[in-house]
Amino acid sequence: MNHPDAGADSSVRRSAPAATRNRDAILAVLARVLPASGVVLEIASGTGQHAVHCAAALPDIDWQPSDPDAASRASIEAWRVHEKLANLEPPLAIDVRSADWGIESAAAMVCINMIHIAPWEAAEDLFEGAKRLLAAGGVLYLYGPYRRHGAHTAPSNEAFDAQLRATDPRWGVRNMEAVEALGRAAGLTLEEVVPMPANNFSLVFRKG
Repeated sequence: MNHPDAGADSSVRRSAPAATRNRDAILAVLARVLPASGVVLEIASGTGQHAVHCAAALPDIDWQPSDPDAASRASIEAWRVHEKLANLEPPLAIDVRSADWGIESAAAMVCINMIHIAPWEAAEDLFEGAKRLLAAGGVLYLYGPYRRHGAHTAPSNEAFDAQLRATDPRWGVRNMEAVEALGRAAGLTLEEVVPMPANNFSLVFRKG
């Protein structure tokens, strides 16, 4: 479906090859673990590709994207306008480090490929937000590469980790067990670990 301003907004609508490659695999897990309805808050929505893909496939869910970066929010909004999805909300300017996210509750939260390209404090704040916003039984879904028991799961992840740390020493592929411990401290249980393509994992946490 084309929006009248599609020509104008096509330059704003960003597209990440990785998001195109992994969106169906991610959606397959989300369709199974997310609630049938309610507000799903996506943290660090990036280009907005996952938001439009998931909102289109899950019409009974009210998808709330967010990103602290203005250019990313512009891309998300351009995708939203282009796709004309009634259940995709305008993006919020959420920085997980902020005490007030501008939203009071969510049925579930989704965070794709964020915690390895942010300081560890961002992961801590993400779980604190989940503790605040989710009701009992609410789901927090994380996707990305992880170490297991301190070891990389593939040489490509080890190389990626080195690249991340060279960019910013505070970044890096996280230990899954450390992330699970953050969940426990916030009252969330790691219910499921799903191996994904390209040596990534889906982590499904549930609030007690």
